[in-house]
Amino acid sequence: MNETKREVHPSVVEFKNFVKAHPKLVEEVRTQRKTWKELYEDWYLFGAEDSIWDTYRSEGEKTEPETAEEAESKKDIMSTIVSSFKNMDLDQMQNHITNINSAITNIQQVLQQFQSPKSLTRSKPSGPRNPFGFRKD
Repeated sequence: MNETKREVHPSVVEFKNFVKAHPKLVEEVRTQRKTWKELYEDWYLFGAEDSIWDTYRSEGEKTEPETAEEAESKKDIMSTIVSSFKNMDLDQMQNHITNINSAITNIQQVLQQFQSPKSLTRSKPSGPRNPFGFRKD
């Protein structure tokens, strides 16, 4: 039987290397405090050098950041955010916005249907009703 081996995306390989360098991440997943998906998304958005990973570094790796390094990390965060916006698929984003817009429209229509009978009853005069339907001459 032929086994087909799937090729792994390069970013997944980088993330695996990152996890090997930060063994405390495995403990987070095993204790169910985080999921692999959450960790991967954080790693992808913030990068491997962000300060959020300081708690997961092994004791020998921890270093106190200097003010210049902190400024550099802030620049890295901003560049990561900007690059995330550049990598967005605008057609897909437009499709999501259209779906949300149609959902809001449908909700508004349903709410209007429920509000219509109430608004009609409010417009009628609220005086005492005559139980006899005749007219005076």
